[in-house]
Amino acid sequence: MNVARNEQRRGRGHRTNFASYLATLCYVACLVLGGRTLPAQSSAAGKTAASSEHTTDQRVPQLADITASTGIHFEHLSSPEQKYIVESMSGGVALIDYDGDGWLDIYFTNAPSVSMALAGKKARSALYHNNRDGTFTDVTEKAGVGYPCWAMGVAVGDYNNDGKPDLIVSCFGGVVLYRNNGDGTFTDVTKAAGLDKDTGWATGVTFGDYDGDGHSDLFVPHYVDLDMNDLPQFGSSKTCQYHGVAVQCGPRGLKGSPDTLYHNNGDGTFAEVAKQAGVDDANHFFGLGAVWSDFDNDGKLDLFVGNDGEPNYLYHNEGNGHFKEMAYDAGVAVSEDGTEQANMGLALGDYLNTGRLSLVVTHFSDEYATLYRNDGAMTFSDVSRSAGISRASSPYVGWGDAFLDLDNAGREDLILVNGHVYPQVDSVKMGTRYKEPKLVFLNQRNGKFLDVSKESGEAVQVPQVSRGLAVGDLFNRGKLDIVVENLTGGPMILEAGSDPANHWVSFALEGSPQNRLALNARVWVTTGKLRQMDEVRSGGSYLSQSDLRLHFGLGRSARIDKVEVLWPNGGRQVFENVAGDRFYHLTQGGALTAAKAVPRGAAAR
Repeated sequence: MNVARNEQRRGRGHRTNFASYLATLCYVACLVLGGRTLPAQSSAAGKTAASSEHTTDQRVPQLADITASTGIHFEHLSSPEQKYIVESMSGGVALIDYDGDGWLDIYFTNAPSVSMALAGKKARSALYHNNRDGTFTDVTEKAGVGYPCWAMGVAVGDYNNDGKPDLIVSCFGGVVLYRNNGDGTFTDVTKAAGLDKDTGWATGVTFGDYDGDGHSDLFVPHYVDLDMNDLPQFGSSKTCQYHGVAVQCGPRGLKGSPDTLYHNNGDGTFAEVAKQAGVDDANHFFGLGAVWSDFDNDGKLDLFVGNDGEPNYLYHNEGNGHFKEMAYDAGVAVSEDGTEQANMGLALGDYLNTGRLSLVVTHFSDEYATLYRNDGAMTFSDVSRSAGISRASSPYVGWGDAFLDLDNAGREDLILVNGHVYPQVDSVKMGTRYKEPKLVFLNQRNGKFLDVSKESGEAVQVPQVSRGLAVGDLFNRGKLDIVVENLTGGPMILEAGSDPANHWVSFALEGSPQNRLALNARVWVTTGKLRQMDEVRSGGSYLSQSDLRLHFGLGRSARIDKVEVLWPNGGRQVFENVAGDRFYHLTQGGALTAAKAVPRGAAAR
């Protein structure tokens, strides 16, 4: 590996964030000390029709660490020195209701060190069953999902369309497909499904029905073509450098690996079609994340692929089983100044309430988290600086990320988790540390976000080496929780303290007769002049899977004027005058069925 190129890619000097800190400090100087409330925006630029109807003051959502109370005792294995790149990239987590009881369970991936692997030792991934009382029980052995591989990440799909969510685990060495048997157990069907042919370093796997035949297809991005028996020698003359410190090598200077697309044959098997579909990655870029979505609202799924230190891909679906790569034309290949960035975590959200999904991509330190605003017609703008997320994110190495309504105010906020890849940075004074805090940005309803990380609770500032992040309502209370898997040590589960005066609604969708998980179905929720939209998705964040249910904050509105559902096959359903503070289930073509309402202010755990 070329050491100079590694220095350029991984470290361009740590920039202090003092100016950003002062700006934030000035803005929140009028925080009410006990109430943590921000004053309402008074300028015309800071107002929208929605904001005047749904909030008067902006409260800073409080995030509390509830990990200890859940009974989860999982630890991701990690080599102390992180000598090799393959040791620093794992850590995806999935929220999955695997037994269909209406409560989210949690699956943590795990990976060994190189020395463990060479000695034939494995790392145990873990599945935790939700006990419905705020605690979880380890059911890994019973479920049969403990030792899939050198596990990187995980996503959820329903490859055989039986209505039960299956797990796809990405591995250093291919993928593992676990079929959900419906009795609390899974079966490894990788070989039977024809996926055992995939032997590359798989990363951000994702299911999506790109050709509209009702069967979920699988895209597998690949990272580095790495030989376990021929690794760059850490501590030798070939050691790579980061600010003059000897560190692991990669990805620059290493060989990339092509991506794969597996078409679902509808009979439990897959056929590899990446080249004929035009998504095979002829450049052999370092693929880390991928997500299916209809970015231009033309009814066909497009595909975004984040490449580490290389230009991203945006594949536009041409409707004939073929895609056209157009990332540069669309404005999402590189940053606004033409820089290739690390491209690790992927978050999609309609933060402007325009009906178009924008994209946030996390990056390495000395870069910045990029917000690509969706301007329509397959065009995007890098608005990271004007939106207020670039300065706060540039000192950190960002991984998992998500748009989410933290306090049920009817706006999509943003959370990012961080952690360096080089433990060696702690040995020198370079302005950065191995363990890093998280970042929380509050949506200001005017296209901007406010960094409220230091005001949103002590847990956010606890430094960790974080990787995966998934979001969902773990305890069915009508507010969101955040599950963070850390590369070193145990996970962190954060409970969002939503404003008790705000209302909410949640939808579980079921496609019929095909696409039973309703992947990429969309829901619009209209309350007054505010019209929110979200989409069911497989994968995303960093190697992780969030709740398939769609959660919307309603602000002060106790009822919803209109709920619109657009199914992937083009079917549309509309429901009016819908009560809030409920979980709804909808089977395509059927009635909107409400579960028992949660008493306002009550907690299930």
